[in-house]
Amino acid sequence: MAERDNRRGNRRDRDEAPEFADRLVAINRVSKTVKGGKRFGFAALVVVGDQKGRVGFGKGKAKEVPEAIRKATEAAKRKMIRVPLKEGRTLHHDVKGHAGAGNVVMRTAPQGTGIIAGGPMRAVFEMLGVQDVVAKSTGSQNPYAMIHATLDGLRNQQSPRNVAQRRGKKVADILPKRDEAPQESSQIAEEA
Repeated sequence: MAERDNRRGNRRDRDEAPEFADRLVAINRVSKTVKGGKRFGFAALVVVGDQKGRVGFGKGKAKEVPEAIRKATEAAKRKMIRVPLKEGRTLHHDVKGHAGAGNVVMRTAPQGTGIIAGGPMRAVFEMLGVQDVVAKSTGSQNPYAMIHATLDGLRNQQSPRNVAQRRGKKVADILPKRDEAPQESSQIAEEA
C-alpha cells in the first residue's frame, strides 16, 4: 500500500508543471441590482509565465476576490503559448498585434534598454522573460484588449530556425551575412 501511494506521489511530482510566476493585471467589481439590494461580484485578469518564453492570460469571475484570482490563474495556465526569444532577452523582429480595438507595436531593442511598455503589456513581457523591448499601444487602453493584441503579435513572432525549417534551408542561408552589409554601404559611398 505504501508503495502504491509513493508511486502516485512520484507521478504527481513528475507531472507537476514548472513553477510559474503570475501577475494580477486588473480586477473589476461588478454589481447586480436585485429586489433586496445589490449583489457584488469580482472579475480578475491574470498573466502567467515561466519567464523563459512561455506566457498566458486568463479571466476569472467569482463572488470573492481570491477565488476570482485563482480561477483566472488556472485559466491562464491552460492557455499558454511559447514565444521564441532572441538570445533569451528580446524579440527576433518588430511586430504589430491587433485584437478588436486594441493595436500594439512591439520592437526589438538593444541590450540594456529594459522594458519600455505600458501596464498590461509590461506584465506580459515580464512574465514572458523579455528583458529589452520597446512597445506602444496605439489602440484601446482597455487591459483586456491590450493583452489580446499583445499575445496576437507574439503569436506571429518567428525565429530564424523556424523560418529555415519551413523553407527547407539552413539558418545561415536565411540570415544576412554580417561581412557583406558594411562593404555594400562603403561601395555606395565610393560611387557617390
